[in-house]
Amino acid sequence: MEMRQTRKYMLLCGVAICAIAINGVAPIAAAAPAQESNSNDANTTTPIKHVIVIIGENRTFDHLFAPYQPVKKGDTVLNLLSQYIVKADGTPGKNYANVAQFKAQDTTVYQINPSGKSQYRTLPAPLAGGGYTQTINGKKVDGQPPFLTIAEALTYENGQPPTYYKYLTTGAIPASLLGKPDIRIFYDGKNVNMLPPGPYQLTPGVGYDDYAESPVHRFYQMWQQLDWTAAAGCQNDLFPWVEATVGPGSNGEPPPADFTYKEGATAMGFYNAQQGDVPYFKKLADTYSMSDNFHQSVEGGTGANHIMLGTGDAIWFSDGNGNPLTPPHNMTVAAGSANAGVVDGIENPNPLKGTNNWYIQDGYGNGSFGSASSGGGSYSACADTYQPGVKSIVDYLRGRALLSAQ
Repeated sequence: MEMRQTRKYMLLCGVAICAIAINGVAPIAAAAPAQESNSNDANTTTPIKHVIVIIGENRTFDHLFAPYQPVKKGDTVLNLLSQYIVKADGTPGKNYANVAQFKAQDTTVYQINPSGKSQYRTLPAPLAGGGYTQTINGKKVDGQPPFLTIAEALTYENGQPPTYYKYLTTGAIPASLLGKPDIRIFYDGKNVNMLPPGPYQLTPGVGYDDYAESPVHRFYQMWQQLDWTAAAGCQNDLFPWVEATVGPGSNGEPPPADFTYKEGATAMGFYNAQQGDVPYFKKLADTYSMSDNFHQSVEGGTGANHIMLGTGDAIWFSDGNGNPLTPPHNMTVAAGSANAGVVDGIENPNPLKGTNNWYIQDGYGNGSFGSASSGGGSYSACADTYQPGVKSIVDYLRGRALLSAQ
């Protein structure tokens, strides 16, 4: 597959993995411990001595580096700026139309290339969200920072430069915005309800220190967002549609009666390193070599990528003793307790009857901490094409000769 297809102006949503390669003469931020006399660290076949992997959960390369410009002569980068999708100031570039996003129809069976596509005129407005739930004046308040005071941050967090702790207490989302179109966003002269159908800059409306909604980062959603066909490869044009129709999952519940859409076009937002955003990541990119053509090990979220990066394999459901076990499927758990409920650990991304792409069973699960348990579809028998969602992906891989017919 050609690089242009696999990363055609890609604005992935999921786990961004930034691999920083450090050579023997590159400056380092802090003094390292002296090497032991018998260390073999310097005996490498290339000038690269160490590779540091930084996993930025729920954010991706273009989310952080869309308009980034290398500072060293001769260095290049593959991002939205280098592809003329956006300009250095973050506004649309001459190729902006090449990354226009589409909506589609998927009402019968899960497809990674659904039919009925039509281009968005404007993006579904990204909603305000993110942050933590804190107890303030005896009430639970969402959209808050992880700590309310610097003293509290110092108690539970360590290793930060002294001036950084204040940032663990800031960035709260105004209560009036939570779950609503994020009116802080204003891009290319357009407010949040009139955003053009492509990437948009978050700042300065949403400050780099502010909490923002998390883009969907789950396996079946990401395959669908990339919009794969055997002929064209990866088209990268269904990001907002998947976020709007199902988002992070249904947990086996039907859409609410007043349902309009999920988190909106959250995945299309980016920061601008040329205007002071992501200063630490920019410093790393300016100083060391960085990977701009590898983003994650597997389509999906944090857990799957940690496991794949560390082991080169996917996790499987077990009985706790190393033996494979079928995940619970419509099974009652914790009977007689406050956690009692029906859970289903098996994914079913087929659309619920009467909906457009609202997955039957997919999600992180609900309850289990003093309330009824439910949902939780996270496992698929991926070698069985009769299992929900599997056939569409396997057919694509076979069509591209990436998987044998066996």
